[in-house]
Amino acid sequence: MSRKIPSPVLLLAAIFSASVCSAAGSEEPRNEKHRAERPPNFIIFFTDDQGYNDVGCFGAAGILTPHLDRMAEEGTRFTDFYVQPVCGVSRAALMTGCYPIRVAEVGNKKAGHPVLHPKEITMAEVFETRGYATALIGKWHLAGGGKNSRGPGTGPFRSELMPRAQGFDYFFGTPAHNGFTREVNKKYITELMRNEDMLESPTDMDLLTQKYTAEAIRFITENKDRPFFLYLAHNMPHVPLGASKEFRGKSKRGLYGDVIQELDHSAGQVIDTLKNLDIDRQTLMVFTSDNGPWVESHLAGKTETDNYYGRADPLKGHKMTTYEGGPRVPCIMRWPGKIPAGRVCRELVTSMDLLPTFARLAGAKIPADRTIDGKNVLPVILGEPDVENPRKTYFYYSYNHLQAVRNGKWKLVLPRPAKPPWCSWSARMTTAVEEITLYDLRSDTVTGSNGAERNNVATEHAEVVAELMRLIEQAREDLGDYDRIGKGARFFEEGVQRPDALRWQNRS
Repeated sequence: MSRKIPSPVLLLAAIFSASVCSAAGSEEPRNEKHRAERPPNFIIFFTDDQGYNDVGCFGAAGILTPHLDRMAEEGTRFTDFYVQPVCGVSRAALMTGCYPIRVAEVGNKKAGHPVLHPKEITMAEVFETRGYATALIGKWHLAGGGKNSRGPGTGPFRSELMPRAQGFDYFFGTPAHNGFTREVNKKYITELMRNEDMLESPTDMDLLTQKYTAEAIRFITENKDRPFFLYLAHNMPHVPLGASKEFRGKSKRGLYGDVIQELDHSAGQVIDTLKNLDIDRQTLMVFTSDNGPWVESHLAGKTETDNYYGRADPLKGHKMTTYEGGPRVPCIMRWPGKIPAGRVCRELVTSMDLLPTFARLAGAKIPADRTIDGKNVLPVILGEPDVENPRKTYFYYSYNHLQAVRNGKWKLVLPRPAKPPWCSWSARMTTAVEEITLYDLRSDTVTGSNGAERNNVATEHAEVVAELMRLIEQAREDLGDYDRIGKGARFFEEGVQRPDALRWQNRS
């Protein structure tokens, strides 16, 4: 399993890892038979706060995304793909294949952005067992929020919580988020790091997408003759926005549109690199976003084109909400010769499902000593006919608050007060729900209207409500809720478990 690197040997580990990468890149090209027999490469192209409607093939207006549209033409577009409604928890779900309320965090606490416990097992660590080269290029955000980091052990980012101790051979990116404001604010410093070394603090936001793309191409090129896993987690389009001169002023949606068009160009460069290196057919690439657009008044401009956020049309809601526009995001998967070209898949799939699915393709075993919420959805991804989707259900959590459940086409939303304090800083975006509400997502979100999730059909389908309430109770028992610790939640330390839950018991 993964190396959990103690800080005294970080430098030696970095030197060793760099030499391995260099050696892998200098190997003589292997024959075609070997390439055909080796397990596939995996690339997760993960953007930050990009809305459901911010890609051409998902209906974007004023933004051109020819490369992502081509990716959809050469692969499959997933219309019902779910992540988590905010940055850090979304990354925890992707990396562990689990609902974030289940995974262990440092100090047995639950942070607004998870501080992933070193004993949790990430997707990168699963790939390590099969000899994959692994790299995170981009945003990590699983070691706490942090403001400054001046080097190993001197800042708030503990070495054992960073990517290189969580299964990644190589890290080039930022340990946390960009900030909270339209423009760069020195109070929220975005540090750029390579492995354990600080490169820039703060980093140049305008060049960040460009730098990540160059690093991704280098990593792919150096590891073209061995299986690799690249997690390309772009910081954009999270504010403060940044775009290089080549892309500024080119879209009809202001700076936000420019940023998306540069991300699209990045995806195109990655795909072109795979083709030029003749490893295109050995590589499964996923494009998606960590959550929906961050729509809030302080990010709005004087005109709509000056807004520093995207759109989730025709879905209701946005980032930090459990309406569809929060956790439901654009997704495209491409694997020439394997994933059907030009297909649209309306099956329920989640980011948690990628870990067990990719592990199956890599010939790796998922951890047997813990519950993994992800399902192996390979038949769904490959478009195999007459195969039942193992992913039946998705639970909508805001921080640690269970607010809704989807099963098949049905979504049940639970009553809740406005701005519940147990939702941490997502509370300010949480509206009240007065009664149990049932939506038929198939008929309520494909009309092209902005009014998705508007037709409550609970009274007409009492039996569906009863079944979904049964699933809600199962989730509360296993995963937990804001005032309840689930029996299946993981804790690796002695002491009080989830003090946030104890605080709200009998106070709702």
